[in-house]
Amino acid sequence: MEIKITRTAAPRPKPADPTKLGFGTVFTDHMFTMDYDVERGWHDAEIVPLQDLRIHPGAAVFHYGAEVFEGLKAYRTDDGAVQLFRPADNMQRMRDSAERIQLPDFDAGFMLEATLKLVELDQDWVPTTPSASLYIRPFEICTDIDLGLHGIEHARMLIILSPVGSYLSGGLNPVSILIEDQDVRAVRGGTGYAKCGGNYAAANRAAHKAEQKGYSQVLWLDGVHRRYIEEVGGMNVMFKVGGKIVTPQLTGSVLPGITRRSCIQLLRDKGFAVEERLISVEELMELLQSGALEEAWGCGTAAVISPIGSFAYQDKVLTVNDEKIGPCAQELYDTLTGIQWGRRPDPYQWIVKVPKKA
Repeated sequence: MEIKITRTAAPRPKPADPTKLGFGTVFTDHMFTMDYDVERGWHDAEIVPLQDLRIHPGAAVFHYGAEVFEGLKAYRTDDGAVQLFRPADNMQRMRDSAERIQLPDFDAGFMLEATLKLVELDQDWVPTTPSASLYIRPFEICTDIDLGLHGIEHARMLIILSPVGSYLSGGLNPVSILIEDQDVRAVRGGTGYAKCGGNYAAANRAAHKAEQKGYSQVLWLDGVHRRYIEEVGGMNVMFKVGGKIVTPQLTGSVLPGITRRSCIQLLRDKGFAVEERLISVEELMELLQSGALEEAWGCGTAAVISPIGSFAYQDKVLTVNDEKIGPCAQELYDTLTGIQWGRRPDPYQWIVKVPKKA
């Protein structure tokens, strides 16, 4: 399918101070859009000036949460080039999410092509400041105008771009975590492995409670036993114990993170044993109390690596590594960001170059 391109006649002003970008509040000049219906399949793929959407208030996305999304980044290298990190993995994961919600399937290769064309057009928006990048948000929504519950017949695919700074205001400073034992994020057989809005909406109450108590994130337990560790905030979580790395296994209620997958590859190549298994909150508390927990961190596209300095569970607050970032988390951050920004070699062929602007 050809992608029609209409360039904006009124370019938006770029941020006056790129060191104060925040996350996801500033958007570039253009967006990608494509429509679907059961008769024609996907059609009318185009890149157009960023604009508000005209969607009927009866569209199912508003009422039943029929949507999925992805998040990836474009990085500016020291020589001025622009590159993406493992974008094909994001497109395949979005297909997996769409299958769970029963949104129309799509060609992952075509969506990668559309992403590259959009970033190529708006590559002047990719920041040059350290630790800043261009966040890429593809998403698919159901546009059926029908309040009945049935199979999806109409959908829209979009991609928007946003120059961003660090996701966490504290950067690599270790964060404090509240272990949530009441609300749950997802259950096995549900949508936990999909990247869909309902998972994040379900997390809001616990996250708000944690914030009111002075904690940065919530550590989620499984929805059946309320015992096994799953994710931390919107990230996967890893622990260093006795020189090896332990991370929750993918049971169907944990998001299969691309940063998680990258960390596991890097850790094993550096000689670490990595265990993917069930980890109970009782085991975590015992490791904390005995001092056997050497490091803990969250990992995800937005923050890359977020070291954890303390955990609070019921009436106990216990610290990790004197609330300092550990050497393993630091090396992971340095290696991943080094590859992403082109400052370290990429032996895995994770990087995809964006063509220079025509």
